[in-house]
Parts: sequence; C-alpha cells; structure tokens
Amino acid sequence: MKTKRFLLHAALVLAALIVAMVAGALLFAYSGVYNVSALKQHTQPVFWLLDTAMGQSIQQRAEEIRAPPLSAPGLIERGFYHYRERCVQCHGAPGVAPHDIGKGLIPLPANLVGTAREWTSADIYWAVKYGIKMTGMPAWEFIFEEEDLWAIVAFVKQLPRLSPREYQAMERALPNKPMRQAVKRDREEAERRVDGDPKRGRLAIQKYACSTCHTIPGIVGPDVDVGPPLRGMGKRNYIAGVLPNTPENMLRWLEDPQEVDPPTAMPDLDVKEDDARDIAAYLYTLE
Repeated sequence: MKTKRFLLHAALVLAALIVAMVAGALLFAYSGVYNVSALKQHTQPVFWLLDTAMGQSIQQRAEEIRAPPLSAPGLIERGFYHYRERCVQCHGAPGVAPHDIGKGLIPLPANLVGTAREWTSADIYWAVKYGIKMTGMPAWEFIFEEEDLWAIVAFVKQLPRLSPREYQAMERALPNKPMRQAVKRDREEAERRVDGDPKRGRLAIQKYACSTCHTIPGIVGPDVDVGPPLRGMGKRNYIAGVLPNTPENMLRWLEDPQEVDPPTAMPDLDVKEDDARDIAAYLYTLE
C-alpha cells in the first residue's frame, strides 16, 4: 500500500512539474522578454546547448550513411563550383569573407575548414542534404541530386588543404559557361509519369517555399493570402482557374506556370520533374 501511495505521489509531482514547465515556457514566449534581434548574441550556455544538440542530432542520423569514394575525376571541381555558387555567401572560403547575408546571421555560419576537420563525410552530407533548422542552413535535397551533394562534400573535405592562392587558381579555372547540375535532365526527353510519393511531396512543397504565398494543410507557416489556399486542391475542377485539374496538367503547372499562363504571378520555381510528381501527389490528398 505504501509503495502504491509513493508511486502515485511521485506521478502527481512529476505531472505538476511538467505543467509548471509548460506554463513557464508559454509565459516566457508571450512575455516578449527574449530579444530575437540578430544583433543580440546567444549567451554562452544557450549557444553550447544549441551547438551540442545540433552535433548530436546530425551524428545520430548520419550513422547509417556510407560515403562513396570522393576521389572520382572531376568530383572536387564540380563540388567547388556548387560551393562557390551556393555556399561561400555564408561560410566564406580560404581568403574569401562571407557575404553580408552570412555575416548578419545568428548564430554565425561556421568556417567550414574546422568542420571539414572534425566532421565525417557522412555528417557533412547529412547537413548539406537536409539543412539545419533555425540556423539559415537550407536543405539542398530538392536542388541537387546525390552526385552533386557528394561533390560538395568532396570539396568541403579539401578545404583544410587549400590556401587562398590555390582557391583563387580554382576560380580562374572554372569554365566560362555554368556547370550543369546532375539534376538537370532534358524535360523533352524525360518520361512523363504522374505517380508520386505524397509523403515526399509534403517535404518538397515546403522546400520550394510554396507556403510563403499559400496556406497549405499540413504545412506549418504564416497565415498568408498572396495566392489561393490549397485546401481542397484534390477536388477542384481547375488549376489556377485556367487548366482542367488533371495530373498531367498539374505537372505542367508546377514545372512551368508562366508558360501555361504568362500573366500569372506564380513564379517559375525550377521544380524538378520528380519533385513535381511528388508535390502533385500530395496536392491530390488535399480534399
């Protein structure tokens, strides 16, 4: 009997503590006392907590990833091109400072020389592919195919061995025309399939920033009305009021809306064919 009373008392105390913690967190959030200005640095304990949580999270999720050989001809050069186009703005490079946008972020993006020394190739790949919440680090999964993701990893792992002069030499050696990503398949020749993965489509629709203009069921974001809400998209007769709502037309609209309707405010987001199929599959679940 005493044991049961003790366990009941312990459970009530634990429940009270949880309620108090939740109430305290809500009070803290609604009080506005926390300064969210990017000019205000995190305190050292907060920075340590966030940095440790990030590192442990990435290591745990990257454990099963097996890096391919990163010495294939041209792989480092391809990774350098993508790094210069997409990464140097925040992380800088040997002898190259981050751009203003990178210098204005809190926490400041890491200099990747140290990251390349301390992180495994799998860790770097995971961070590049999936991004990191609340740091400004985007997820590149829906921009690059595997070949390009690993090319970026291959280049990052070379950073500790690159001098500023060698980095500049690599810049001078870049081809005059843009280097095509592995993802840029010829859409005229690509097989047009309309089946897709709605679960992945839910991720893709978020990463293509669709929620900045539309309210979308299942996607957390601001309450916006720039574009029409997408609730009930699966039951609508028309897409954007101009196309019969068929899977084939949905793909056309997602991949090149301005070709379908030149005056539309819907921008061309350069949606890849596979991503368009997945997004379409998700939209058709919205009934």
